[in-house]
Amino acid sequence: MEATRLFDLLEIQNKNVPNDPFLSSKINGKWVTYTFKEVQQYANRASQLLLELGLNKGDAIALISANRPEWNFIDFGAMQIGVTVVPMYPTIAERDYEYIFNDASICYAFIDNDTVYNKVNPLLQKISSFKGIYSFDKLNDVSLFSTSLPATVQLSEIETKKKATTENDIATIIYTSGTTGNPKGVMLTHKNILSDIYAVKKVINFGDGEKALSFLPLCHSFERMVFYAYLAFRIHIHYAENLEKIGENLLEVKPYCFTTVPRMLEKVYDKIIAKGNALTGYKKQLFFWAMEVGAKYEIGKPKNPFYLLQLAIARKLVFTKWQEALGGNVQFIITGAAAMQPRLITLFTAAGIDIIEGYGLTETSPVLACNRVNEKERCIGTVGIPLPGIEIKFAEDGEILAKGDNVMKGYYNQPELTAEVIDKDGWFHTGDIGEWKIQNGHKFLKITDRKKELFKTAGGKYVAPQVLENKMKESPYIEQIMVVGGDDKKFVSALIVPAIPQLEGWAIAQNIKFKTNAALTSNKEVIALIHQEIKKYNVNFGHWEQIKKFVLLSNESTVESGELTPTMKPKRKIVNERYKTEIENMYNGGHE
Repeated sequence: MEATRLFDLLEIQNKNVPNDPFLSSKINGKWVTYTFKEVQQYANRASQLLLELGLNKGDAIALISANRPEWNFIDFGAMQIGVTVVPMYPTIAERDYEYIFNDASICYAFIDNDTVYNKVNPLLQKISSFKGIYSFDKLNDVSLFSTSLPATVQLSEIETKKKATTENDIATIIYTSGTTGNPKGVMLTHKNILSDIYAVKKVINFGDGEKALSFLPLCHSFERMVFYAYLAFRIHIHYAENLEKIGENLLEVKPYCFTTVPRMLEKVYDKIIAKGNALTGYKKQLFFWAMEVGAKYEIGKPKNPFYLLQLAIARKLVFTKWQEALGGNVQFIITGAAAMQPRLITLFTAAGIDIIEGYGLTETSPVLACNRVNEKERCIGTVGIPLPGIEIKFAEDGEILAKGDNVMKGYYNQPELTAEVIDKDGWFHTGDIGEWKIQNGHKFLKITDRKKELFKTAGGKYVAPQVLENKMKESPYIEQIMVVGGDDKKFVSALIVPAIPQLEGWAIAQNIKFKTNAALTSNKEVIALIHQEIKKYNVNFGHWEQIKKFVLLSNESTVESGELTPTMKPKRKIVNERYKTEIENMYNGGHE
């Protein structure tokens, strides 16, 4: 049986391997596991709860919680009876909650903590459709999800509802976290998401019956789709306790694979380098020798015997510790949402840890293209080969257009916006600029920038900020960078957050005294170092593109500060406004 609705995936595994472990999470310091059979039972009870609350096909519920089994119980329970699931980030602003609840006509909200409750509760008085709140954790004056679940279910009624649900029905509405304006509700059908799952399944083997660690938010389309793909592969999913305990959980779970975003791998790398800098004598020399060997690794290309010998030694003496830190069983890591630094992909691959970079949008369920585990089907600097069944072409201005069963049904309540991005021939306009790169007989998709982020200098020359940013981040001393400029600016500048651990190591070696990050980033020698790094990478660009001035910032941009989207993309408008004075000073002085 092949699934035609997302909840069919659970039903299939429940029939085939009901007692196999499926979901695990930590409660009071111990892993608690649910089998496929138990998850199906909880899903049925969740369906019954929603039916008793009077919900019908097409009604919408909000799901606002960290990753946990209860998230999946209500997700499956809702889909089984045709109720639309609207997942949301717990971190979004109150005004966004109000907009989404009103736009989607939310009936009930399922949450996990006081912080979310305090944002959502006032909406009960403002939005007529909104009738109540259930919590996964015990909160004062809030109905507890676990004790509200009916002990018995009317299976015949649930089965009738399931039969009435088709592949073309909306499974979920995911509101994009756009950097400007109100969020847009992306309507994804069962067919949309399933087509993407089966396409991914054809090109990536997740390992039947293996383990995975999950920590990216399930409310995002990437991790959501991967969750269902794990289900299709019979993967035992473990939910990380929190971001701080990912390292500990990796050692406990020993996963076969996991998904992440480049930012997290960059932080892992920073910690590795910091440990290397702390070594002394021959151990330090050996560490950085291994790093040099790793940096020379060429993915998908033949290696001479001498290099292979060096690599074997580097892996045995240094890189094995990288594997051990990830649990010792990781076969590959999938990354998306933003570009990964080529230097890091090379080093991790040399260490025996394959990094699989992909590309997609919420509107495309989400994956359009990805690199493969086979090195011949990987190309650094690209997002890989289009998935089977997905067509890719370029508009005259270089914009990437996509067509396939994975393309969304449209934006909820916004037919005009839908018509702007899906043309009359069914091509979805991604808003990204790209090109093909041919390697090993394959066509790899390369993203060059966001269409909306391109800007002109005062001299009329176009600048693609993402390309510049990705190149500059190859520097071990640059953690974050946002390129700035525009029609009234004669040259390109940048706001830079240095990589503090590496910078501290360098400063100590130079006998530079500092007590705070602010003191470090304002030091003249540090500024000179970053200037040299900028000059080194500037040579890869035309004169009009090169960064002429910069400002060092001592604090990272974060989701919590409002400067990054939940998928770690810079909110350029907000960052530009927040650092307006610093930007103006660059064009009237600053560092050069």
